[in-house]
Amino acid sequence: MDLVIRDARVTDGTGNAAYRADVAVDGGRISAIAREGDGARRPSGRRVVDADGLVLSPGFIDMHAHSDLALLRDPDHSAKAAQGVTLEVIGQDGLSYAPVDDRTLAQVRTAITGWNGGAPGSTDIDFDWRTVGGFLDRLDHGFDGQGIAVNAAYLVPQGTVRMLAVGWEDRDATPAEVEHMKRLVAEGLEQGAVGLSSGLTYTPGMYASDGELTELCRVVAAYDGYYCPHHRSYGAGALRAYEEMVALSREAGCALHLAHATMNFGVNKGRAPELLALLDAALADGADITLDTYPYLPGCTTLAAMLPSWAAEGGPDAALARLRDDATAERIRQVMEVEGADGCHGVPIDWDTIEISGVSDPDLGGHVGKTVAASARERGEAPWVTARRLLLEDRLGSTILQYVGHEENVQAIMKHPVHTGGSDGILHGAKPHPRAYGTFPRYLGHYVRELGVLSLEECVAHLTGRPAARLRLPDRGLVREGYRADLVLFDPETVAAGATFEAPRTLPAGIPHVLIDGRFVIEDGRRTDVLAGRSVRRTVRRA
Repeated sequence: MDLVIRDARVTDGTGNAAYRADVAVDGGRISAIAREGDGARRPSGRRVVDADGLVLSPGFIDMHAHSDLALLRDPDHSAKAAQGVTLEVIGQDGLSYAPVDDRTLAQVRTAITGWNGGAPGSTDIDFDWRTVGGFLDRLDHGFDGQGIAVNAAYLVPQGTVRMLAVGWEDRDATPAEVEHMKRLVAEGLEQGAVGLSSGLTYTPGMYASDGELTELCRVVAAYDGYYCPHHRSYGAGALRAYEEMVALSREAGCALHLAHATMNFGVNKGRAPELLALLDAALADGADITLDTYPYLPGCTTLAAMLPSWAAEGGPDAALARLRDDATAERIRQVMEVEGADGCHGVPIDWDTIEISGVSDPDLGGHVGKTVAASARERGEAPWVTARRLLLEDRLGSTILQYVGHEENVQAIMKHPVHTGGSDGILHGAKPHPRAYGTFPRYLGHYVRELGVLSLEECVAHLTGRPAARLRLPDRGLVREGYRADLVLFDPETVAAGATFEAPRTLPAGIPHVLIDGRFVIEDGRRTDVLAGRSVRRTVRRA
């Protein structure tokens, strides 16, 4: 045997009670499990790790990650590896970098600079792919052909697909354009994507009708994938938006995974039980639904995402032109501050809740760590004046934290049986949301050990076995003989998120070892130089 993990407390990802065992690893897979007291001969190996006092679990699966470029830029990637994440699902919120042509690649790079960097003109990454398969091949190659830090699965981004087939116009797609989009989605699934994502408060994906989305979801269903929408509202219209996604996916016969399923803003305080009742009724009627959440209250996105959708029609350059025009900018302000823009989920914006977390132009760094309202007070001007100037000078590249969450909603949703963990972590920017570095240890430390919201076994299942089942992965997500040795050893008494809103890039405590394919990517609490990650592609299985 290559390795034996001795005397571990095995929490196997099923939610069943933990047990003590020796776990042997050989050839990148779990080769034997010898439970304490079952009379089996204890395995021996070339290397033995003493795991007494530690929990051994499957590697954590981040069901909502924004590491699309970080995986290609940063071979260390300790933000995720140190948390015990062994697989990330990228291509989220309907916007990513494949499939594209030259025109749409430039547009999408501009549109999500705030998420990932990589703006047009930057040279830190060679964008040498155009297809989903090409992007997955690029992940496999990684750094000098050695791979990437952790594994990655990909969702075909519906907004990028619409950008490619229709453009940035707010109109119904023609039948020919719908067929074009269906072909693009099918090609992405054929090439290994696990499903389809949407960002229905982001342009241009938000311009799609339910009928258009249903047609795309029928394609996803034919490949046994799943639909992962960031739906049309997390604020004033949240429950209607959830109902829309449930109905749409059921009409298409497609599995549904609700992205960062929260109930935010004052209008939704205490209303998580209404969402869960909706889901329970659909599940009882045979629907295939899962969801993910992050264990924090503030959200995180770009400042440009707060704009009304009509202001962003035509793409980033058109949005900037509208912001430069005084009369149009005043209309934008009226919608955002008084009426409630669809970009802000139908709720009038409160500039005291909007903190600038990152800028693309370093000369604008004085805004970082301050709310828009605070920056405006320093300058003796109205908040909209500050926000407008920042949008223009940073060319829509600024990221924000938005303080709109409710603890009772967060806890109620994370206890639901179909819940999984997703960081929604944006790694770009000077002061990112701490969820990028702290989501998984925060679940285990704060919500399991300190608050007892979930048992340890149940929480591990939410972070491992259940997401692996959603992804239809036949040999990941459980501690089981024959499964891939993607494993985490952590101390249940000390595991904790180090990241805070003041120091968001701090690594976690209490996770000494992380393995991918039986190779140590974290050893004795330190990142090794191992690049064991690859693209995880779905085996195409047409229904």
